[in-house]
Amino acid sequence: MTTFSGHYSATQDKIAIIAGRFNNVVTDKLVAGAEDALSRHGVDADKIDVIWVPGAFEIPAIVKLVASKGYAGIITLGAVIRGETSHFDYVCNEVAKGIGALTMQLDQPLVFGVLTCDNLEQAMQRAGGKGGNKGFDVANDVLELIDLRQQLA
Repeated sequence: MTTFSGHYSATQDKIAIIAGRFNNVVTDKLVAGAEDALSRHGVDADKIDVIWVPGAFEIPAIVKLVASKGYAGIITLGAVIRGETSHFDYVCNEVAKGIGALTMQLDQPLVFGVLTCDNLEQAMQRAGGKGGNKGFDVANDVLELIDLRQQLA
């Protein structure tokens, strides 16, 4: 029996971080967490491109655009916080569907780091508070998936 498992290995290839600027008090922390994780695992800063988009809704379209630019992996980060209207539901659904569909189409790993929270406090807890930093977590995930895909190639 052969078992395959990815490791948090540094890559010499470029990694894209696509982040929604809306709710930047949260997304700035998520991006910092992702950059920290990549750095801790030996990814050089010049191998990381951070691409800011207006909000989470715009992330899938930019993922599709940059997927052909030679990135070894793509990290998506954003924060959608419930408000008083149904706008939250529409944005969350479309972002999740868009990124989900792209994960099946792309040749490189694509990880979902878009927070969908009921309030700012929940989002802040997941961006460096007691819930950890989801940006850090998904950066680890992309490194693991890059390594796993190389093993399976």
